[in-house]
Amino acid sequence: QVQLVESGGGLVQAGGSLRLSCAASGRFTMAWFRQSPGKEREFVSTIIWVGSTYYADSVKGRFTISRDNARNTVYLEMNRLKPEDTAVYYCAADSIGDPRRVTSYKNWGQGTQVTVSS
Repeated sequence: QVQLVESGGGLVQAGGSLRLSCAASGRFTMAWFRQSPGKEREFVSTIIWVGSTYYADSVKGRFTISRDNARNTVYLEMNRLKPEDTAVYYCAADSIGDPRRVTSYKNWGQGTQVTVSS
């Protein structure tokens, strides 16, 4: 069982920035997803264990995913935040299959709320 601990959510005004962190119990392909009330959980970004990164079109150019292998921690730097980025953000680890799909993961963090006010 992979242990994941998330931190870094909060309330920010539109145009602001936040950084999310996810500490894992090992080195895996990891991803961030988000879920808003009444919507399905959606892919945000992933970083493959060898280093490649992928982003949802909605966050490309604004969000950056990175990892600190010494700390087994993945970060999501979120800039130029918009109200539509408001959601609970979940970290996921150790994908089986396409790392951009929710169904590829069995290991999830507890979620952290990000709220962007207009």
